Amino acid sequence: MDGSKAVPLKEMPLGIDATTEDEYASQSRLLQEFTSISSFDKAWIKSDSRNGSQAMFSISQPNLLANKRRKFILSSHISKESSNSVKFEWAPFPVEMTGVSVIVPSPSGSKLLVVRNPEAEAPCQFEIWGPAQVLEKEFHIPQSVHGSVYADEWFQGISWNSDETLIAYVAEEPSPPKPTFTCQGYKKVSTIDKDFANWKGQGEWEEEWGETYVGKRQPALFVININSGDTQAVKGIEKHLSVGQVVWAPPVRGSHQYLVFVGWSADTRKLGIKYCYNRPCALYAVKAPLYGSEADGQEINSRDNSIKDSPVVNLTESISSGYHPRFSPDGKLLFFLSSRSAVDSGAHSATDSLHRIDWPIDGVPCSSSIIFDVIPVVMCADDGCFPGLYCSSFLSNPWFSDGCTMVVSSFWGSCQVVLSVNVLSGEVLRISPTNSTFSWNVLSLDGDNIIAVSSSLVNVPRIKYGYLVDRQKKSTAWNWLDVPSPTNKCSEKVESLLSSLQFSIMNIPVGDVSDSLTKGSLGFGEEALQSLPGNIGSQDVNDVLVAVDHVIDMGLASPSKIAVLGGSHGGFLTTHLIGQAPEKFFVAATRNPACNLALMVGTTDIPDWCYVEAYGTEGKNRYTEAPSAEHLALFHSKSPISQISKAKTPTLFLLGAQDIRLPICSGLQYARALKEKRVAVKVIVFPNDNHPIDKPQSDFESFLNIGVWFKRYLF
Repeated sequence: MDGSKAVPLKEMPLGIDATTEDEYASQSRLLQEFTSISSFDKAWIKSDSRNGSQAMFSISQPNLLANKRRKFILSSHISKESSNSVKFEWAPFPVEMTGVSVIVPSPSGSKLLVVRNPEAEAPCQFEIWGPAQVLEKEFHIPQSVHGSVYADEWFQGISWNSDETLIAYVAEEPSPPKPTFTCQGYKKVSTIDKDFANWKGQGEWEEEWGETYVGKRQPALFVININSGDTQAVKGIEKHLSVGQVVWAPPVRGSHQYLVFVGWSADTRKLGIKYCYNRPCALYAVKAPLYGSEADGQEINSRDNSIKDSPVVNLTESISSGYHPRFSPDGKLLFFLSSRSAVDSGAHSATDSLHRIDWPIDGVPCSSSIIFDVIPVVMCADDGCFPGLYCSSFLSNPWFSDGCTMVVSSFWGSCQVVLSVNVLSGEVLRISPTNSTFSWNVLSLDGDNIIAVSSSLVNVPRIKYGYLVDRQKKSTAWNWLDVPSPTNKCSEKVESLLSSLQFSIMNIPVGDVSDSLTKGSLGFGEEALQSLPGNIGSQDVNDVLVAVDHVIDMGLASPSKIAVLGGSHGGFLTTHLIGQAPEKFFVAATRNPACNLALMVGTTDIPDWCYVEAYGTEGKNRYTEAPSAEHLALFHSKSPISQISKAKTPTLFLLGAQDIRLPICSGLQYARALKEKRVAVKVIVFPNDNHPIDKPQSDFESFLNIGVWFKRYLF
């Protein structure tokens, strides 16, 4: 025999063996088809009763190769062909918004603000577009004025004034000066020679608002004149206030115009604010720096002491939470949401309430305004009745033409629904279909009609057009039309798979038939929600086990093929369940789980959560940055790590290395403890992801591995 060359062994990717490689290839192709489905994010409508309406939709989809989300604008002309039909004439192609951070049309729809946030030390770019896609103005705001404009759902606030000459907005304040060093040591700024070798030090560390806000500077308020480009920071706001959600107060002839904004105070520590509605906040009013003739292209009068020295007015001193301000169309009333139930109890999300303030006739706000309840907190709702308000935001213009009806999206039971709220009477109506188990989200209003998006676990997002069946007879019945759109199209394989699936929302009784598995969840009233803090690791775990037994008894699930998957608090439940009921779950997967509260309390951006979840509302007063041995012992007893001795379920861990909500150490500790017990474990760490693990590539790899892992142990 001749000495033929040995065939080299095929080198497999780390974590993939020959038996699962084909499964990875097969499932990844299918997942990629699902990933290409677009999402509707926002919509803006310019209504015209004679010629129909012009609509502009913001849509997005993952770009896996670039590891970013692509953003597009898709336009359509809307015409009502009859009382029960509507026609959308879509533009042939969407326009990709490359490099765009945020877009905001003016109230009339005749102008469009486009903001492009800077990279590194580049200026922030503002563009003002007019009709027929004409770029009218372009301004470059240097870093010495402000940094990036906030484009998140929390601090973001961009508001045009009534005559569309000024824009108020929230951006990062300029970087503070940092110490400069040379080979001879520290040098005063005034003595630095630009040609002399030097470097910048770090300076004093500043608190940030936690998860997703790492590296973001303090949000501050600015106004730009779109005729001249003059930009000025709003004066008089104290340093301890982080601002957001700004709107212009109605103009009053002969009176200076005001801005209304939300302020979050942080005197000692900034606790994590993302997903946390229990952070105290208030509505404030402050004089705008530009007004009247100053908005006609003249220079800003920086010597106007009446502006510079004007105090900021706290409009909501008597309530612990106030945000998302909206003025009534006639400018006489100011409405706002409140999460005072969350603030007062310490729960990070709770039942909201809606309130109003009568705006002064002279336009000059005062701190003694009376706050009226429009929708109070619902403690316990009768079956089928309004369970309370669970609304994270408002449309920029949520009003019907009657000037007193507001349209919002809110959770009702296990679904998100569309509600109409009469802000004068307090009447709340569910206007999305009451028999629908889909979730509905309002995108925009077309006059007195509604454009929403509807989806379910087995139905891709679809645009719906809603209108009153008989407006003249003051009917409360709504009809919803399906709107075909270019984004509705899925591959035949995806359509076939989804059409073969069904889902329903089950009401599972617990003990007394009047009770059900709604405790600790949004959408079921405040009493049910507040039952969970202090009872985590027991009440929630038992509820899940009851639900699993129920579907097994009904023949809907095989007891030998039960899997459990959860992230964040769902990861807390997942790791608790495999420890407390090891015989019930055959495979598990978890994303950034809370496995050890005693470890978490010293590393997370929300240490107060550990106290409230372990002690209940009492934990709000027990919270300290220096936990006692007693505190740590209780935290450990409430944690999944305390139940690990019985755990034997093969478990996949998906962890974001940049997560400061549930730092990676918690998941790694639990995974290593399982490995120590010779339990099958796989850990994937995403080095650039934080708590949501939502970068497109990470999200894709995460769910691909979940699918392969589950199939390996269940089939």
